[in-house]
Amino acid sequence: MVQKLGRLKESPSQTAGPYVHIGTNPNWVDIAGVYETDLGHALVGPDTKGERIVLKGRVIDGSGTPLKDALIEIWQADAAGLYNSPQEKRGRADPDFTGWGRIPLDAVTGEYRFETVKPGRVPYRDGRLMAPHVTFWIVSRGINTGLHTRMYFGDEEKANAECPVLARIEHKIRVPTLIAPRTTENGIVTYGFDIRLQGENETVFFDI
Repeated sequence: MVQKLGRLKESPSQTAGPYVHIGTNPNWVDIAGVYETDLGHALVGPDTKGERIVLKGRVIDGSGTPLKDALIEIWQADAAGLYNSPQEKRGRADPDFTGWGRIPLDAVTGEYRFETVKPGRVPYRDGRLMAPHVTFWIVSRGINTGLHTRMYFGDEEKANAECPVLARIEHKIRVPTLIAPRTTENGIVTYGFDIRLQGENETVFFDI
């Protein structure tokens, strides 16, 4: 006799939030004593190698309104293209660079801001070099599953043209949604990268 399988039914989905920052960024919401500084707050130290840069921008919904309750994480390689990870087998990453950051959007302006270094190129799974990039993960109320995207650098035209990941984007007209222009603010190299969740110029998101 065939045994009946007690399969579990999928429970109804719910939106995430309002996002609870207590467990991830307690200092951000004035809860002291949990961490000296919130995890992911600082990527660089005084001895970190590479060109210092700032990444900044907003997360914009389908109506064109900037969100103020989202949380963003970033991952990236160091200036030599090595990851601060036990899985990194190509060499030793910069010990003074975390390679990971996490920050909530500013409750007043809706902006995020990361101080980091410009990453080096990393090989794709077939060995071809990808263009320098930073991976973004976004969560907020109304987003059931965290969204993944990438930010590429506007002053890396040659590397961007050679990147095997950018080459896989079918609709080339959408590639610019991943490119951040280089500017200078108060003498600091800055890349502005707005993430648009829906609507005109919606950012390309990756299914990973």
